[in-house]
Amino acid sequence: MSGSPNRPVRRRTFVLGSAAAAGTAALAGPLALPASAASFGYTDDGSNYVVDTGANLVFKVSKTNGDLTSLVYRGTEYQGYGGKNSHVESGLGTSTVTIAQSGSTILVSVTYGTLKHYYAARSGENNVYVWTNKADTSVSATRYLVRVKAGLFLNDEPDSYTYAPTTIEAADVFAKSDGQTRSKHYSKLRVVDYDYIGWSTGAVGLWMVRSNHEKASGGPFYRSLLRHQSADGGGLYEILYYGENQTEAQRFGLQGPYVIAFTDGGAPSSSLYPGNLTTSWADSLGIFGYVAAGGRGKVAGVGISGRNTAYAYTVGLANSAAQYWGSARSSDGYFSIAGVLPGTYTLTVFKGELSVHSTSVTVTAGATTTLNTITIPSSNDPGNASAIWRIGTWDGTPSGFKNAALMTYAHPSDPRAAAWTGNVVIGSGSETSSFPAYIWKDVNSGLLVYFKLTAAQAAAAHTLRIGVTTAYANGRPRVTVNDWVSAIPSPPTQPSTRSLTVGSYRGNNYTFTYSVPASAWLTDTGQYNVLKIDVVSGSGTTAYLSAGTSIDALDLLA
Repeated sequence: MSGSPNRPVRRRTFVLGSAAAAGTAALAGPLALPASAASFGYTDDGSNYVVDTGANLVFKVSKTNGDLTSLVYRGTEYQGYGGKNSHVESGLGTSTVTIAQSGSTILVSVTYGTLKHYYAARSGENNVYVWTNKADTSVSATRYLVRVKAGLFLNDEPDSYTYAPTTIEAADVFAKSDGQTRSKHYSKLRVVDYDYIGWSTGAVGLWMVRSNHEKASGGPFYRSLLRHQSADGGGLYEILYYGENQTEAQRFGLQGPYVIAFTDGGAPSSSLYPGNLTTSWADSLGIFGYVAAGGRGKVAGVGISGRNTAYAYTVGLANSAAQYWGSARSSDGYFSIAGVLPGTYTLTVFKGELSVHSTSVTVTAGATTTLNTITIPSSNDPGNASAIWRIGTWDGTPSGFKNAALMTYAHPSDPRAAAWTGNVVIGSGSETSSFPAYIWKDVNSGLLVYFKLTAAQAAAAHTLRIGVTTAYANGRPRVTVNDWVSAIPSPPTQPSTRSLTVGSYRGNNYTFTYSVPASAWLTDTGQYNVLKIDVVSGSGTTAYLSAGTSIDALDLLA
């Protein structure tokens, strides 16, 4: 489970096809050898600009709307399913489309109202470099979808519904004949976990290499759809703003490049990965909103003290215009974040996915902002508080709870899920693994926790805490301790869209606190006190779309 203790933040790939393919690919990046560079150039077939990269890739861009209408690699057409092209969102309307060649680079420029979109080809490379500049909300979301013909790649992973004939939620969550669930939402991955997504047959690989997401929203731990496959064909996504389970406002401006890359079966060249890709060749192309490396700055921190070294720490930078992040070194907390647009940012230190410290930092072009050791106050980490008992760990995720890992790639109704009911006895040794990761008003509200107190503990008032990572339909916990009933807490700000059923627990971490008076406890120390947790809300529908919440940790403080 991402964000778990003893597990560093790392890059992961998502590869299908031959297991040996990842080690046998031809490079797809700037180091690739040109196959026939003499053919590099473009033509006009009347309806499209036809770009030959001088390697093994020829692609076409519609002169009418800027759609990518053809992707031919080694003579095979890969683009298209359902009569649709590859494009921004669901396709742009009539646009102004132009093309220009500058030395070894060809740039296709698309203007649709206030949105500007670009495709670039480099001589001798099997790549299409893509930028999107969205200036306002005239285009609803910001995603690019590469549509791939059916039958070219096999995908029976969670983010597929090729073999899932039964619809179980909305029009995008399906069940196979054995009940296992499939959906384009079930990618398993956070943004920080992957550099590229795609498929491989062992002989051909088709990949979407993500951008640095500086103009995206949601931060390093955001989860969204990355690919899908159905009977009609497959899709690869670059999601910059999807409007689903978003925790931040939409950012505007130039995003990219992200790269559509073909290989001879293996992974795309690491030179294309976010943080590695250099685009000095694009500095003079006139891409609207483009900021070259010299116009950017860097933030470096010498260390972070006050960390719990059992957890991975991430440092994020964010303001209304841009976002960035980097891993803190496990030995001392050193971090470095480069390629940052000038401005003042909120710097946040995350323990797992839980914010434990924030400050302000200013970045200037061409300079490094060096920070002295950041000290996390002990009180900022709820895991440092002395507790009579604790279920789960305070890391901003439901890691360790029942069904938590499965829920990033399956629907809660999936037969692989353990029963969502189940009460917990403190001292049993399986408190966390027995406690459900999610609680819904219509499914398992009323969970019970049994615990004993000493005479001294029962003579005093105590604070009960329940940490959550998101909520659906304003679901929040109301507690009953023996005969004492808490007030109904106000709902914190959370995304308004589906979350718990589409593979994401990522919302706004929030801690509910309840001041339980001494009169609530049983005076007989041999008896179990009973904590009852109900989900309350006036919203939601039924079953797994009733009001619900995801649990980070719960404890009774000493």
